[in-house]
Amino acid sequence: QVLLVESGGGSVQAGGSLRLSCVGSGFTFSTYSMGWFRQAPGKEREGVAAIDSDGRTTYADSVKGRFTISKDNAKDTLYLQMNSLKPEDTAMYYCAAYPGPLATPLAAWEYNYWGQGTQVTVSS
Repeated sequence: QVLLVESGGGSVQAGGSLRLSCVGSGFTFSTYSMGWFRQAPGKEREGVAAIDSDGRTTYADSVKGRFTISKDNAKDTLYLQMNSLKPEDTAMYYCAAYPGPLATPLAAWEYNYWGQGTQVTVSS
């Protein structure tokens, strides 16, 4: 079955960096659209960044210029490089997958496979 496993979360000070990873298994990674989402306590899950099978990327306005999504198809791994972190970036971060192109790649309802999440905490 499809399995997504995130790692790389942690606690950092504002201005710091983290790189999240998501390893996929049970599906043909290179053909899927992939996304990173986050959810803070009491808030809705929001799309952060997405990448399709051709490598086209989409970013939320709140992270443009600070976060970079990428993937390594040979390693079945999705990445999220997060720089210049802010306290408002604190959340549980999830990766997600969908077997095809997406009309709205930052919409959580578009995806049907999810990882268990990794916590990111940014202190001021």
